[in-house]
Amino acid sequence: MSDEESYELLGFDNVLLPVGALGEALDFYQRAGFTVGFRFDEAGIAQLRVGGEMPGILLRAEEALGHRTPPWPSPRVWLEVPDARAAARELAAAGIAPLDEVFRVATGWTVEFADPWGNVLGFTDYTKRPELGRRY
Repeated sequence: MSDEESYELLGFDNVLLPVGALGEALDFYQRAGFTVGFRFDEAGIAQLRVGGEMPGILLRAEEALGHRTPPWPSPRVWLEVPDARAAARELAAAGIAPLDEVFRVATGWTVEFADPWGNVLGFTDYTKRPELGRRY
C-alpha cells in the first residue's frame, strides 16, 4: 500500500474471546441472555448473536485456559441494552454476579460482569441520552 492509498474501517466483524471450554462458555453466556448464532465444535468456536447485527461475540476454545479472575485493568466489551439496571437484575437472577454495582455513565447506566475466564463484558444503556442509542 502506498502513502497515497488508504483503507476504510467499515465496522466490526466479530469480537473474539478466549474460553477454556466451549460448552461451559455457551451455558454461561446463554444464562447471561445471549443466543447462539452458530457452534462449530471441530474448530473450537461458537458465535453469540448481538441484537440483529451479523457480527457478534466469537468464543474460541483455548484448552490450556483455566478459570481466572479478570485482570485489572482489562479490555472490556460493552453492549447496548434498553435498561442496564434491569439487565443487572436479570444477571443476578441467573446467578451471574456483577463486578461492581451498576454505575452511571454519560449516556445512562452500565453493569459489568466477567465470564469464568476473565473476559469482561458490560451492558450499557442510553437512558440519559436516548437520541444517541439504537431505535428499538
